[in-house]
Amino acid sequence: MSAPRVLVSDALSPAAVKIFQDRGILVDFRPELGKDKDKLAEVIGDYDGLAIRSATKVTAKLLERAERLKVVGRAGIGVDNVDIPAATARGVIVMNTPFGNSITTAEHAIAMMFALARQIPQADASTQAGKWEKNRFMGVELTAKTLGVIGCGNIGAIVADRAIGLRMRVVAYDPFLSPERAMEIGVEKVELDELLARADVITLHVPLTDKTRNILSREALAKTRPGVRIVNCARGGLVDEAALREALDSGHVAGAAFDVFLEEPAHENALFGHPNVVCTPHLGASTTEAQENVALQVAEQMSTYLLTGGVENAVNFPSISAEEAPRLKPFVALAEKLGSFLGQLTEAPVKGIRIEYEGAVAGMNTRALTSAAVAGALRPMLQDVNMVSAPIVARERGIVIEETVRENTQRDYESFVRITIDAEDMPRHAGGTVFHDGKPRVVEIRDINVDAEFAPHMIYVRNEDKPGFIGAFGSLLGDAGVNIATFSLGRDAPGGDAICFVSVDQKPSAELLDRIEAIPQVKRARAVSF
Repeated sequence: MSAPRVLVSDALSPAAVKIFQDRGILVDFRPELGKDKDKLAEVIGDYDGLAIRSATKVTAKLLERAERLKVVGRAGIGVDNVDIPAATARGVIVMNTPFGNSITTAEHAIAMMFALARQIPQADASTQAGKWEKNRFMGVELTAKTLGVIGCGNIGAIVADRAIGLRMRVVAYDPFLSPERAMEIGVEKVELDELLARADVITLHVPLTDKTRNILSREALAKTRPGVRIVNCARGGLVDEAALREALDSGHVAGAAFDVFLEEPAHENALFGHPNVVCTPHLGASTTEAQENVALQVAEQMSTYLLTGGVENAVNFPSISAEEAPRLKPFVALAEKLGSFLGQLTEAPVKGIRIEYEGAVAGMNTRALTSAAVAGALRPMLQDVNMVSAPIVARERGIVIEETVRENTQRDYESFVRITIDAEDMPRHAGGTVFHDGKPRVVEIRDINVDAEFAPHMIYVRNEDKPGFIGAFGSLLGDAGVNIATFSLGRDAPGGDAICFVSVDQKPSAELLDRIEAIPQVKRARAVSF
């Protein structure tokens, strides 16, 4: 059997190339090909692996020529230069290095905090202009100040650790941070409103999702203490930039330091030009060490996969063998969608996720299924989570993952999967199966039997089993022009708790959901999407 062959089409360090060579992999270092798509297409068919940074574009057209390609390794976190659906369809693993930039991004946040506190950029510009405005630049000490960390995952925890070393008090808001993990890293876990009220400096370290978009909205900024300083080295869109400018102009916010912006490249921005704002052009990952680390990491990951089949940090595939993939695929979809359903209903901090397998599914690769379930559960809050990284992300946040396998089942299904999210307010659980048509279905919610296929847009309603609900519900949807595709009902007893789970042709508006919740029999109404 011949040795695997890897093409490096972007500028990776010689040390990364040596890793491939030392592990017995044939490697061609041709960084000029990253910007020459035609020449790259001519040679790609000769390679088992492709190592890239951002210059190389792995398109569907390129993948059609890559007959031998098994893995694409991206040295860095962003994979928007790779057509992931096309790669998945061809069975090509796409790997990235999501944690290689953690230290450098955290350090940039700390550096921005110091620059903001001591007005270093402004003082530098003034001094080099020949002025000596010693009395103009009156800074503040960080010692004994309270730092509010929004998002205490990998990078947030590093920032918290450095801040504690500076003798700052650290409070953290993160729904996925367990009390045990908070104690371990030395932070005080609080709700968002408390963080806003207490923090002298706020730093953001969350991905941009529907739940985190404008997490520092106009209303949230109004809840902050006067004189607060805000640092964002995470993602543009987490802060309402126009509202922040108004708060800066009024003096309520003393200063802001931003490395990321809603629109990038940011040639214009509402924050630009304010005397108490420090801006950098998305430099969070831009250090020599970080670029070296991600290159070495991707070389190790690709080598391991090509030589042993081990998968690390794949963004499009769990660890599944070729033989079991066709049978496992619908159950992966079931586990992920069940987890996503429960995750979309959960707003309180998550302590644990339990997955139970009964019947034939218990004999399958449940590790891959559990990863899919955890990824689905966490993705509503942490958008970048995938089936491989989900267990790591959960462990970093102190979320306990439990798996129970029972070969026999007393149910009417050959296989049954139940997922429970243990949140601080209450547990939420749902169960499902895969019918002979290969489609995953929800068959149990809150111990109530239902039968619903997953659809792109759905409405979940908890209600009392009393006359009049169905008519009122249907009328509201009709009046709003929302068409019902499928309708599933269930109840625990006549007149007791009931569930209505329907698929609709378009995403329901917040106003429509409010009207549904105003129906006397309704306890809760939520829109969920898959």
